[in-house]
Amino acid sequence: MGAIQEIVFDCDKPAKLAQFWAEMLDGYAVRAYDEAEIARLAALGFTPDTDPTVMVDGPGPSICFQNVEGRRYDNNRVHFDIQVADRNGEVERLKQVGAETVRVLPTYTVMRDPEGNQFCLVDQREALAA
Repeated sequence: MGAIQEIVFDCDKPAKLAQFWAEMLDGYAVRAYDEAEIARLAALGFTPDTDPTVMVDGPGPSICFQNVEGRRYDNNRVHFDIQVADRNGEVERLKQVGAETVRVLPTYTVMRDPEGNQFCLVDQREALAA
């Protein structure tokens, strides 16, 4: 079994959409940028306003806004990242109840539910490191 780690929005303008959701939800705020993160972004040619991945934190799961330009109809624009202790075991269990594997990466697996909605299974140890 797993727990929701974060809800992920694919969007055109992450900073703008993150601010909207932070304003809408009680107890949520855009994750603060420290000097090290601002320097990292600057080295990549970004600022907090143009950051391609903006996080919003609050009393429930974090919300991630990531830049994906253009609408892709083979990929839902909102998905859950589910934190699991045994990713391989959960992949097999979920396949037994109708899920399918889309791709496997070093720290997470992209899957689809029986109606084609994507979600990610994320290693618990990776979630704790973040």
